[in-house]
Amino acid sequence: MTSLVLLAVLLHAFGLRVESLSDVSIQLMVLGRGEFLGALFAALLGAISVTGEIRHGTIRSTFLFTPVRNRVIWSKVLVSGAIGVGFGLAAGTIGAVAGTAALKARGIDLLLDGSNDALLIAGASAAGGLWAAIGVGIGAIVRNQVPTLIGICAWLLFVEGVLAGDVGVLGDIGRLLPGSAASAISGQDPGTLLAPEVGLAVLALYAFALALAGAVTISRRDVG
Repeated sequence: MTSLVLLAVLLHAFGLRVESLSDVSIQLMVLGRGEFLGALFAALLGAISVTGEIRHGTIRSTFLFTPVRNRVIWSKVLVSGAIGVGFGLAAGTIGAVAGTAALKARGIDLLLDGSNDALLIAGASAAGGLWAAIGVGIGAIVRNQVPTLIGICAWLLFVEGVLAGDVGVLGDIGRLLPGSAASAISGQDPGTLLAPEVGLAVLALYAFALALAGAVTISRRDVG
């Protein structure tokens, strides 16, 4: 994850034209690569916490010792969420530091201040925790590890990019999608995305809804 964050930030910082990088929204996007990748890895972590047990059969022992299955899912949500916060914190910090250093190395005036960096890092931490909970919910619903992980990657890397944004299929409605809400929490693209506090509320609703759906689903399905 840390290597990918560094690679993504440096590719954007040194690959884009100076004129583009002189825009505050573009600078936020470059530094925000940490938030995006932190959320992705946190979601994969949450999904693996469920699908890994199902794949290797250890879920049977888990449910034998904890017969109330939804407790298992909510416990995984809490633990994965806490680790996801750590993922987001690490990725957000690396993205902000590396992006700032790269822009300065190119002699570009940094239009961001300490409050922007703080929001980027705090938002990345929150997004990581909530996306980890989303991953747990999706994993409990789908159960099969490979399509679960591929689906999460495809959604964040490709599908939502087509649906959201100014040129996306959904237009302004795309701001309400989970990936866009996560970016909004860290203050990215303020002219297009939701306000950070609204993005936090929207992503929290996604996390709760999917975790609840996962808990209900795993309680009603045979794990044999």
